[in-house]
Amino acid sequence: MAGAGQRRSGRARPAGGGRGENGAAPRRRARRRDEEGIIPVLAGIAREVDDVVRRPPTRPALRTKFQVVALLVREERARVMADDELTQAKRSEQLKRLDGVATMLARIAARDTSLLALLSEDARVSDAARAYKATVMREGGLESPPEPEPTPPPEPVPGVEKRVVPRSAIARQMANPFLAPDFEAAAERLARPRRLAGWELLEPLFRSFEDASPGAPACMELPEPRHVPVPLGRELMPHQAKVVAAAARGHRTFLLADEPGLGKTAQALLSAQAADAFPLLVVVPNVVKTNWAREVGLWTPLRRATVVHGDGDEVDAFADVVIVNYDILDRHVGWLGDLGFRGMVVDEAHFIKNKTSQRSQHVLALSERIRERTARPLLMALTGTPLINDIEDFRAIWQYLGWIDDEKPLGRLMTALEDTGLTPADRGFSAAARAAVIDMGIVRRRKADVVADIPARRVADLPVELDGAAGRSVRAAEEALARRLVSRYRAALEARDGGGAVVHGVDRELARRVAAAELKDSSSKTGGDNVFTMVRRIGQAKAGLAADYAAQLARNVGKVVFFAKHVDVMDAAEQTFADRGIRYASIRGEQTTRVREKNIKAFVEDPEVQVVVCSLTAAGVGLNLQVASNLVLAELSWTYAEQTQAIDRVHRIGQAEPVTAWRVIAAQTIDARIAELIDSKSGLAARALDGAAEEDVTSSADVQVDALVGLLTDALSDGVA
Repeated sequence: MAGAGQRRSGRARPAGGGRGENGAAPRRRARRRDEEGIIPVLAGIAREVDDVVRRPPTRPALRTKFQVVALLVREERARVMADDELTQAKRSEQLKRLDGVATMLARIAARDTSLLALLSEDARVSDAARAYKATVMREGGLESPPEPEPTPPPEPVPGVEKRVVPRSAIARQMANPFLAPDFEAAAERLARPRRLAGWELLEPLFRSFEDASPGAPACMELPEPRHVPVPLGRELMPHQAKVVAAAARGHRTFLLADEPGLGKTAQALLSAQAADAFPLLVVVPNVVKTNWAREVGLWTPLRRATVVHGDGDEVDAFADVVIVNYDILDRHVGWLGDLGFRGMVVDEAHFIKNKTSQRSQHVLALSERIRERTARPLLMALTGTPLINDIEDFRAIWQYLGWIDDEKPLGRLMTALEDTGLTPADRGFSAAARAAVIDMGIVRRRKADVVADIPARRVADLPVELDGAAGRSVRAAEEALARRLVSRYRAALEARDGGGAVVHGVDRELARRVAAAELKDSSSKTGGDNVFTMVRRIGQAKAGLAADYAAQLARNVGKVVFFAKHVDVMDAAEQTFADRGIRYASIRGEQTTRVREKNIKAFVEDPEVQVVVCSLTAAGVGLNLQVASNLVLAELSWTYAEQTQAIDRVHRIGQAEPVTAWRVIAAQTIDARIAELIDSKSGLAARALDGAAEEDVTSSADVQVDALVGLLTDALSDGVA
């Protein structure tokens, strides 16, 4: 029978049933007939929702409950109407009770109008809502429907935008209802070929890059660096300032193809500042999403950033910079296209090289919408690898930048080709066409080109968000450890003061003794999760993200050294590389000398081996890996010296390029605290090496104790029970 499901035989057993201490069934109040079935369950949930909606804001879990009640009211009504076994009186009674619940939902929606969208029949039902619906049905004595077979998502239909729309996006659209298109933008794109009408131009343009002679320019002419105001403590390198100066002079499209480590993120943000290109849309791979939000705070602290997660329930559509990753772009392309962005940045732009993929189509559609609304918006494509396979990889990026469409060059590029006075049949057309494209905004610098600008060795932090089950496990372990520390601290405080003294603030000395005791117990491997197991959990949770970033680096710049502490983290990373089709070598502690030397030789001499996965302890000393200039630290060391030793495997005599160590840090966890502590010890290490320190550098145990003290202090400040 259609509707909410078949009735189960017998009455649903109440939750928490069982026998009492004497073996007899506990006495229960007899239920009236009108308290049985699904309707009173729905009414109870509706009253609960009503109580909470009176105290905004409405949280996602409450929206789920509201939607599920609305769904089941609709389905139960259909079931009642179709049930031939019901008398007319019984049917009328049931419908009246359902109308009462529906009226309650209407009153709730009147208080919070954002809930109205959930009442429509085509409202999206999340996985959480389906699971909760099954729970409510079982509680009401109904058989929950079987799980539907997963179906592949439909192919996007051009012009159709049936996707999620966050509440804040609706609010922003209501606050800015008159975002009319800028007709100056449309007029600029109307450049029509005159002398070149009828010529096929795209293929000659692509071919001009294949046929370029060695030493041909690969970078547009950039203005001399000008003073760019940057926040206190930040410093812009000369090669970065040139791009910002070009944006300040009015250049608006860039294919920024600098090698990783040359600061493309800072250049993009400061160019947006110079071009007044806010609000700015930034599309990035998931692994760097958190880092982009951090960089906004570092380089443009007066601009507010928001990161789109999942369905965007917590996104701030009024922010200056909206950051979204490729994987969820399909859900948000509709409202993002209507928000009125004045600029767009696509990071790792080689991700859109396949024009037939959904991600490419969504990016191209968004850039088209932005160009329709804004005269000369700032559009930037960032990639260390503008070409992955062949020259055709340029096509989608050029189209995103508005230089071409599917058939011909557009706007200023077409005008520049006309101004050459040449046709594809002329001998000099290839060089002139290539120069015209480069002048549209191709910027390519290698580390070796700007070696004077950048330090010989630097550590770049890459914060990442831990999602899913692994992230929940890490947070639960950290909360449990914090509660145990708080309990120990309060017990020690009461024992010391006899429970009578009043202590204001945190007794730092006592907190340090408590942390040291916890560390001693952790080292003896007693008790549940401790600081060591928690750090290992974090490493496991970061493994895939760190390997994904290393894979991107390998495709951008060639060979990469990947460091990890634990075997399972190395295993997970190697599996990621295998899945990406990236050849790797492995250096581990259990290897024989022969195997180790064979793997080192493969990484150093075989151009096809792009990554070497190294144990931080086994490969931290005694290796020469200067064939690479980029390394990824997937897990943190407990000492600054151990981190430095790993970097020195790459930064050593024979290294021709500046070295960048990409340190992957789990944001909002003890991982971030450990990174800060390691950095704070760097000065001590330097003084010790110079002979200026009176005593040896701080041990790993000191960092561990300090990390626990910080965790305890934060927990006490937050009032953790």
